Amino acid sequence: MRDKEITFAGCTQGYNKPMKPLSLRIQEANSVLAAHAVPIQGTLGRVEPEPEDDTRFPFQRDRDRIIHTQAFRRLQGKTQVFVAGEGDHYRTRLTHTMEVAQLSRDMARTLSLNEDLAECIALSHDLGHPPFAHMGEQALDAWMKKYGSGFEHNEQSLRAVTLLEEHSTMHHGLNVNREVLEGLKKHPGQRSADGLKPALEAQIVNIADEIAYSAHDCDDGIRAGLFAATDLCAVPLAKEALHLSGERKTSMRGALINLLMNDLYAATDAELASQGIRALDDVYSALRPIVKFSDGMIASLRTLHDFLNERMYANARVLEAGRQGQEIVTALCDKFYARPIAKVLELQKRIGDSLHEAVKDYVAGMTDAYARSMR
Repeated sequence: MRDKEITFAGCTQGYNKPMKPLSLRIQEANSVLAAHAVPIQGTLGRVEPEPEDDTRFPFQRDRDRIIHTQAFRRLQGKTQVFVAGEGDHYRTRLTHTMEVAQLSRDMARTLSLNEDLAECIALSHDLGHPPFAHMGEQALDAWMKKYGSGFEHNEQSLRAVTLLEEHSTMHHGLNVNREVLEGLKKHPGQRSADGLKPALEAQIVNIADEIAYSAHDCDDGIRAGLFAATDLCAVPLAKEALHLSGERKTSMRGALINLLMNDLYAATDAELASQGIRALDDVYSALRPIVKFSDGMIASLRTLHDFLNERMYANARVLEAGRQGQEIVTALCDKFYARPIAKVLELQKRIGDSLHEAVKDYVAGMTDAYARSMR
């Protein structure tokens, strides 16, 4: 009994250590990041200064604000490819977002970048997606063009974070760090208004998005019976993934992700060396994107996307569901513009914008099912 007591006491000694101060934990976390990563505490700050949290890192706080928004919760009822609710196991906009966030964290950790920042951008990158996926987006864009404007889901995601969602009565939006906002503003090939390229964490999310849908759309297409795994053998990249899945005893989706990620790591390392990237400022002033696939993989992915376009996205069943969604979105916009309901008028007053912007914001925020019920 005495020996057992001594052993037990020895095992519990580690639990009596006091919690490290936040500043020390940030310092330790920064020590494992690459010199060209965005630091754990960020460098750009928030639009509206506010006191730091007692225990959470700045981008952890941003993540928490994002996942507690209504816009994030509504992603579970929005179409990815198949209309939400059509089947229990197809990806929705929410599960797609979660897969992009998971891949982004993996990539950030492997490349010694800021995982928390990459996760924040990934979790918020589709907040502005309307119901009925890209067909709904096309309908909103066409409707907004009548008023001299347009609609793009990345811009709407930024609008959700900075204006439409609320975290405090002190300001509009979530008041997340500017690095998150910059990640939502730009594509890797673009520069911001101040001439800066996006941080590597933002570039990661853009490619994680492509990896996620390339892999899970193959999965969903097979599940839906639009094509068989053997049909994918006509695509060299998919054939290689199927062979690898047999060797690894894993899914074809997982094997495809493995091939894409390993290619990206090698190509990105080469690009870092080629452009002489040694600090964060080098990233911001880079001549071209840094996180990338090899030229060979870009060509292989193009062939896979051609297959998915022909056999999945252009499938009559998928197109008809999208066409119906477009009709619903357009009809709702016309209806609420001609006879604004109280929620639209309240939204217009709160954001201080035009009626057509308020109508667009209201319809874009709907789930597929809610949009059908409101027609």
